[in-house]
Amino acid sequence: MTLEVVLLRAVNVGARKLSMAALRAGLEQAGCTDVVTYVQSGNVVLRPPDPRPDGLQAWLEGVISDVAGFSVPVVLRTGAELEETVARNPYPDAGGTQLHVVFFAEEPPSDTLDGLDLDAFRPDSCALLGRDLYMHLPGGMGRAKLPIALEKAGRKARPPALGTSRNWNTVLKLVALAQE
Repeated sequence: MTLEVVLLRAVNVGARKLSMAALRAGLEQAGCTDVVTYVQSGNVVLRPPDPRPDGLQAWLEGVISDVAGFSVPVVLRTGAELEETVARNPYPDAGGTQLHVVFFAEEPPSDTLDGLDLDAFRPDSCALLGRDLYMHLPGGMGRAKLPIALEKAGRKARPPALGTSRNWNTVLKLVALAQE
């Protein structure tokens, strides 16, 4: 059974607290194996139960929401898909906390970014490649205005394009965990 990388959206922010130990235990109780979490922002590498549940994403959202006590959207990637994300990086000279990837469950509508004047956010920039939105933020995420504008554009898109963001260090660590 293939390892899956499960990216949780909006956990451990505000009142939406979720213990990674409780998450691991809940997923193992539901039949997942080789469950590993990475940092508190909701990153899990696991093998789904055998047989693999139909609608794995929805099944995982249900299991995780039961553990958390609130709704937790998830985005799935296989290890190979994450390796593709790394290989397609349009900002090869950026890394660490200057490069972020927003992972979407589905490819956003092609016109999602059409209403944005991306030049107004320079030196910050972005590139949407399939289900991944790369953000190059030379000054880091903390003061950048581009991520806020992108979030608003994603909410306005039809259907809404809501993803979950990870910095490049986390992306690389998840690739390594999925390869182990």
